[in-house]
Amino acid sequence: MANDMNNEQTALPVQRQLDAYNAKDLAAFIACYHQDIAIYRMPAAAPSLKGRAALEAFYKTERFSIAALRAEVLQRMVVGNKVIDHEKVYGMAEQPYEVVVVYEVQDGLIINAWFYPAG
Repeated sequence: MANDMNNEQTALPVQRQLDAYNAKDLAAFIACYHQDIAIYRMPAAAPSLKGRAALEAFYKTERFSIAALRAEVLQRMVVGNKVIDHEKVYGMAEQPYEVVVVYEVQDGLIINAWFYPAG
């Protein structure tokens, strides 16, 4: 039972950012991330985005400006402080695409995220 509670607490900021993403609520979305967030687009060794300001600027201009943008979780696992989501993303291309995202949660905020595109 305690493990279920820990898993729920770990997954909470990830679910909040997904809800904010789908609502295109930039302030609520950014609030789910640590000041030192690092976003990795695998197989890159270095982050493609580093820090809350860079994340906010990117999502404001490159993502939340897309009217049809939304994501749905097909499957979620929580292992320790990692939340692994299998997501389907709509609006970025003609056809939806799938991605696996590993979110690392620290002190109730997402501090790292690794995006693994399908295929």
